[in-house]
Amino acid sequence: MTLNPDIHELLARARADLRMGLPVILSGNESAVLACAAETLSRDRLGDLNAMRVAGADPVLAITARRAETLKVRAYDGDLARVLLPADADNAWIQAVADPADDLSNPMKGPLQSMRDGGADLHRLAIALTKSARLLPAALCLPVAAPRDFAASHGLTLIDGAQAAPLLDERSPLHPVAAARLPMAASEAGRLHIYRPEDGGEEHYAVEIGRPDRSAPVLARLHSACFTGDLLGSLKCDCGPQLRAALAQMGAEGAGVLLYLNQEGRGIGLVNKMRAYSLQDQGFDTVEANHRLGFEDDERDFRLGSDILRAMGFSSVRLLTNNPAKIAMMESTGITVTERVPLKVGETAHNRAYLATKARKSGHLL
Repeated sequence: MTLNPDIHELLARARADLRMGLPVILSGNESAVLACAAETLSRDRLGDLNAMRVAGADPVLAITARRAETLKVRAYDGDLARVLLPADADNAWIQAVADPADDLSNPMKGPLQSMRDGGADLHRLAIALTKSARLLPAALCLPVAAPRDFAASHGLTLIDGAQAAPLLDERSPLHPVAAARLPMAASEAGRLHIYRPEDGGEEHYAVEIGRPDRSAPVLARLHSACFTGDLLGSLKCDCGPQLRAALAQMGAEGAGVLLYLNQEGRGIGLVNKMRAYSLQDQGFDTVEANHRLGFEDDERDFRLGSDILRAMGFSSVRLLTNNPAKIAMMESTGITVTERVPLKVGETAHNRAYLATKARKSGHLL
């Protein structure tokens, strides 16, 4: 029946479940696991899982190789480690392994042991789901039998791993849902377009200045959402000044497109970005902070920008950026970059080290 949720809708439901602390069932060809986000796991649910453990199931905490490196745990599965839970593990232990907040005050988490036998595909899927839910990338996983019956008896979302895994590696198609004239300080000839992904994720915006010629390279910027910089005027980054300078230049030229992509904190979300800020206050740079949290340097997908540009009828751009990765992405997805337009604004005493890290470790042209 068409009323049944498809795999995209089930994944959206699974993200919401994990954020609320509900477990989900991930099913593979020969195995299945009950997966809980480490960040939202409650004491009561951990007690239920321990009761299942007595019945013979062995739970593990799946963490990324980045987090495993910090904890000095062997990542036998390459990009992740399956950490065995001690018999007396409680929520505090799970949080300490998943969250680096107290790493410096309590550096000895172990000794920690990681599994090396059996497949890790479902654990990898669990981590991908927590990431896409903007949670810490760590999941408590417990083997279960008869997954369909188990999910039905407990009212849990059941995800087919073979169907879900490739979708989490792909970007969801974007569709225009609304557009309207928007006079702005930068230009009275403004128009805002809203694009919505099919997977229920965040919407993304295109700010069109004037009436850009679709047959010529358009002055464009891919700008990742930054609540702290764009709205609060944070001095820790250069995002706010870049946003306003880009719009001002487009207004001065009379035409341009600014793509405002909801990928806060290099794609890790505002909560995790604040966690990274706390780690920076402990002396780690922005890349090191991301790694300690279990994330890569940059989790954003800039291809969203090329998708929107193409949908708006543009095939070439003059790109306002200091980031070579954005240029490479545009070229690889069929959008020609005829010129890189530098955008060097917003350096302060508070963000000088941050900008130096972006140049040194991320290759930004500053």
